[in-house]
Amino acid sequence: MANTDDDRRPKYQRIADSLREAIQSGEYGPGDRLPGENDLMAEHGVARMTARQALGVLKDEGIAESRKGAGVFVRDFRPLRRRGIQRLAQEQWGSGRSIWSADIENRTLVVDQVTVLEEDAPERIALVLDLAGDDRVCVRRRRFVLDGKPVLIATSYLPAPIVAGSAITQEDTGPGGTYARLAELGYKPVHFREEIRSRMPTKDEATQLSMSAGTPVVLVCRTAFADEGRPVEVNEMTLDAASYILEYDFDA
Repeated sequence: MANTDDDRRPKYQRIADSLREAIQSGEYGPGDRLPGENDLMAEHGVARMTARQALGVLKDEGIAESRKGAGVFVRDFRPLRRRGIQRLAQEQWGSGRSIWSADIENRTLVVDQVTVLEEDAPERIALVLDLAGDDRVCVRRRRFVLDGKPVLIATSYLPAPIVAGSAITQEDTGPGGTYARLAELGYKPVHFREEIRSRMPTKDEATQLSMSAGTPVVLVCRTAFADEGRPVEVNEMTLDAASYILEYDFDA
């Protein structure tokens, strides 16, 4: 009988697929320890490197994580469902709610490593914000930690002349966040554009997000526009791909 395509898969991939199916079926739940290298070697008759590669596949996919001296465990972090349209609705930030409240339900979100500075605008940002040559930007840098796990680092750029002296230049922007404050200043966001791509993280990004080796990041660049198409914010976000589900729900 001829071999199937599945039979031609590398042994480590077949072992990884078997473990993944066991996780999805509930045989191994969140926080459970997976069979170790020695267990897989004995069960499947493979070399240590093959067993290590199989576990590495699951870690690279964000399904499993290593704990030093203890083994490999099923990740117990529940991915964050980022509702890309609902979270930016005016009824969200306009009523004083954080745009994050559309995503996190009753989970614990902490924003740390917050810095707010006035800087010269990078060329790419100056072009998008249509800044004059000597205009500077208010730069807000933050890290978002959900249930103790860093999931996002973000840098927002806003034209300094329009936000000077407002709460946007403070670490805590108040109820409704930056968009509510822009509305109070007469620059209410009425349109958003998001561009999304993916790549492997830099060393600094991997450290800040406490990422497992081999996990990519998702880059989201959002531009907010006020009336007459005036750009008022560029927000560059770096997401741990293993921590997110990106959801877009809209009518046909």
